[in-house]
Amino acid sequence: MEMWRLALEEKDESLEAELISSWEGLEKKYGDLKIIELLSGENDASSAFLTIHSGAGSTEAEDWVSMLYRMYNRWADRHGYTVDILDILEGEGGIKSVTLQVNGPYAYGYLKAETGIHRLVRISPFDSNSRRHTSFASVFCFPVLDDTIDVDIKPEDLRVDTYRAGGAGGQHVNKTDSAVRLTHLPTGIVVQCQNERSQYKNKAFAMKVLRSRLYEYYKNERDKDREKMEQEKKDISWGNQIRSYTFQPYTLVKDHRTKHEVGNIQAVMDGEIDSFIEELLKMQWLGKADGGQRSDS
Repeated sequence: MEMWRLALEEKDESLEAELISSWEGLEKKYGDLKIIELLSGENDASSAFLTIHSGAGSTEAEDWVSMLYRMYNRWADRHGYTVDILDILEGEGGIKSVTLQVNGPYAYGYLKAETGIHRLVRISPFDSNSRRHTSFASVFCFPVLDDTIDVDIKPEDLRVDTYRAGGAGGQHVNKTDSAVRLTHLPTGIVVQCQNERSQYKNKAFAMKVLRSRLYEYYKNERDKDREKMEQEKKDISWGNQIRSYTFQPYTLVKDHRTKHEVGNIQAVMDGEIDSFIEELLKMQWLGKADGGQRSDS
């Protein structure tokens, strides 16, 4: 305060600007710390696996997955996280499905808010009649587990398939018989990896993803988290979305769980999704503070 008064008395605009900048920096750090305080879940501090699947909308939906893939990469860049592609299946219109590993502290704590169905409404660039189309994609996030966490996977419960990696674009994957698909027979969970040229490395990555998927599955079973399990089973289609992105006839991104809205859709597609994440974290925290009486959906 003394420096502030001194700057005013001496009419030193450079010092005033410096103080304003310092204050804004401290304010941002305080806000970030307040959000981290809400990330108190068992694995919130972990890195994250993020899977995006195309749903209803065929070519449109594949392009929508590509847009979401770019959005999450931009978001990761803003937070100083690194992103590795573990598996990608490309289609004629973009990406059919992609699995990413987002590396950095609290990546899972933040990105778990993105799990659900994402809906896109726009004038289709693939429609010669310039009609509005609605597309859907599902996003599923689960934590990268610490090696000390034990998940029992019996060899007899596991089916291992190998296949040749490939895609429409070809820039993300190799063309060898090194891709690995793992199927956990008791749960039906399937994971695959084709990021490395080595079959051994791809299997190791796939096992890491499978361990995390099974951990989440058994945790949900143990906690009797019926609502979340049902959400994972919902169709990737109309009526099940957690968030809508509307490009026409107006621009609006709306989260249907928190009712939070943002009109600058381009900023959102450039990775500015923190306000949506923060609103959901606050709502979930308030629900716990109220004894679980508030709804998170």
